Amino acid sequence: MAQAILIVDDDPVQRRLLEAAVTKFGYAPTVADNGEAAVKLLTAPDGDRFQLVVLDLVMPELDGMGVLSRLRQAGLKVPVIVQTAHGGIDTVVGAMRAGAVDFVVKPVSPERLQVSIENALKLGALEGEIARMKKSAAGTLTFRDIVTRSPALARVIALGERAAKSQIPILIEGESGVGKELVARAIQGTGDRRAKPFITVNCGAIPEKLAESILFGHEKGAFTGAVDRHVGKFQEAHGGTLFLDEVGELPPEVQVRLLRALQDGEIDPVGAKRPIRVDFRLISATNRSLADLVTAGAFREDLYYRLNVFPIRVPPLRERPEDIPELARHFTARFAAEEGKPNLRGIDAAALDLLSAYRWPGNVRQLENAVFRAVVLADGPTLTTAEFPQIAAHLSMGLAAGDLAPPSAAVQPPAPTAPSGDVIAALDKGEVRPISEVEADLIRLALDRYGGRMALAARRLGIGRSTLYRKLRDVGIAAPDETGIAAS
Repeated sequence: MAQAILIVDDDPVQRRLLEAAVTKFGYAPTVADNGEAAVKLLTAPDGDRFQLVVLDLVMPELDGMGVLSRLRQAGLKVPVIVQTAHGGIDTVVGAMRAGAVDFVVKPVSPERLQVSIENALKLGALEGEIARMKKSAAGTLTFRDIVTRSPALARVIALGERAAKSQIPILIEGESGVGKELVARAIQGTGDRRAKPFITVNCGAIPEKLAESILFGHEKGAFTGAVDRHVGKFQEAHGGTLFLDEVGELPPEVQVRLLRALQDGEIDPVGAKRPIRVDFRLISATNRSLADLVTAGAFREDLYYRLNVFPIRVPPLRERPEDIPELARHFTARFAAEEGKPNLRGIDAAALDLLSAYRWPGNVRQLENAVFRAVVLADGPTLTTAEFPQIAAHLSMGLAAGDLAPPSAAVQPPAPTAPSGDVIAALDKGEVRPISEVEADLIRLALDRYGGRMALAARRLGIGRSTLYRKLRDVGIAAPDETGIAAS
């Protein structure tokens, strides 16, 4: 989807010239013939679709400086390039102090205008990314900070805004990497508990023997090795929000204690003489069907009904293709800044088409990592298809096998291709290998076959995710990095 640019100029000839140039550059222009019309468009409910404004300073009634003032009063952060036929130093300084990011003098050459637009869009994306990171750390992230152009995600946001107004338990469902934690943080930042503690717990990564201590805490001397009192995650979240990611991986004994915490608002630290009152907002997330886990006897039915009061399903990236170009641009700006590549201005149209055609089984996290790798590889001013060889190869394989589906189709990702090697159970002389060696090879095979996706590998191996993490530590295999940001 082309980025939307608002052109504001009272001169019809200038408007047509700018509109033609912006279209030629690959953007989607909208024109306004005066400052009042521009402010009306930018402050409308869909005004955030504009990612840049090219603004004439000299106009009747509301001039360019007036527009900049009105945008600042409304709290709008859209980048603005100002243009005028009178390029005095006082005018330049005044426009920059009022919030403009660049200044061009009429008549501006197409080359100068294109560079100015590319730089302004990059700066806007980077500033937005920095603002989101600061708000996330401060617990004030809201749904307006989520990068999206998708109607599917708009429905998620509408549900999240409703849920944020109450203390109702929320269950966020969705595939790994879709941005469930980002939605949870936005719910907290929109509700009454904004700026309060937001405590995240990856239930699948907690060792089973330490799960109760980590979540509920323990007293000094409660068990061997408990040399100090430990405050659990529930107490850390007091007054704020507790986010239980991969909640379906909780051991059965912890599920019982979680149920009591939800019912009574009390927890029992290990070794404590009396329960402790806690005040927290619970948001849970899962990439598995809890209903199926209940049917299989792996998850308590009464706890399921406690958690599944207000379910929110975050659609996978393949169901919201409108978000792919926008996310790719933001990741490009972010990583170009982090990697010290100021000359990398963006990503070209062919590369965006390539990314939009891919199904992204790893969702936003996979897209983020692909753009990161592309930025590291890039030598030119823009990312091209040459910087995404793995995506191009996957698309070629998918087309050859008839494996691709329309981006909007609600389909499951293709099964990963099996590696060439197999797990060998016997040595050349016929002697059976130790079971620990065979198990280590089998774990490596599963991780390779399923692209490092721990939850999927654990299910195929027939063990819990926390058990898989423990076995990785036992055999000295580094766990894949599944952190990454959302829609983070």
